[in-house]
Amino acid sequence: MTSQATKVKICGLRNLDDALAAAQAGADYLGLVFVYGRRRRVTADEAKTISEGVKNSGGPVPKIVGLFADQLLDEVNALVEYCSLDAAQLCGQEPVEYASKVDSQVIKVVHVPESATAANDAGAGSKAKEYSQAGHMVTLDRLVEGLQGGTGEGFDWNVAASLAKSAQDFLLAGGLTPDNVADAIKTVHPWGVDVSSGVETDGDKDQGKIRDFLRNARAAGK
Repeated sequence: MTSQATKVKICGLRNLDDALAAAQAGADYLGLVFVYGRRRRVTADEAKTISEGVKNSGGPVPKIVGLFADQLLDEVNALVEYCSLDAAQLCGQEPVEYASKVDSQVIKVVHVPESATAANDAGAGSKAKEYSQAGHMVTLDRLVEGLQGGTGEGFDWNVAASLAKSAQDFLLAGGLTPDNVADAIKTVHPWGVDVSSGVETDGDKDQGKIRDFLRNARAAGK
């Protein structure tokens, strides 16, 4: 468990207005989806507009994260440069060797099966440790076959709490909402939390929910 305030990542942003609202509310990371076939996917130009708009806003400047899944390394690095991304979140089956060739900080998603328990984490802990030891950040998210996150489905927080006790830093994702993020932080003590669908209404980002999520996460971390 770290003593610093819990970091917060608002993911799946699709326009500058919502990104600025998240930044003003105190988000540490803003996530932009480049994964093909995903509903929240943005184009390179849309992402560039959001990234530059946030960085030139004169207000708080969270780190901008691009989400990818099993995409060509050249494509990832080209988007990192074009959109001025601070980090690339790898949501597929990318090995450590791939992550080491990305031209930015890397956040690797480790998917946790619904059946995982603190006693048997189905390999999630060893995989998280592998990427952490290679110098990459880790996000723990619920495994849903055929998808790489953003499902709004959670997993047993005791699995994550067990990893946190072993001094592993990670972002906790999957099923978080303004209503449960405080409990999640108090139970798991993660380095950070990551939310997308939990701050949406009818499939679109809800700025009120974003502010509520940030406020509740900050209050729980005190």
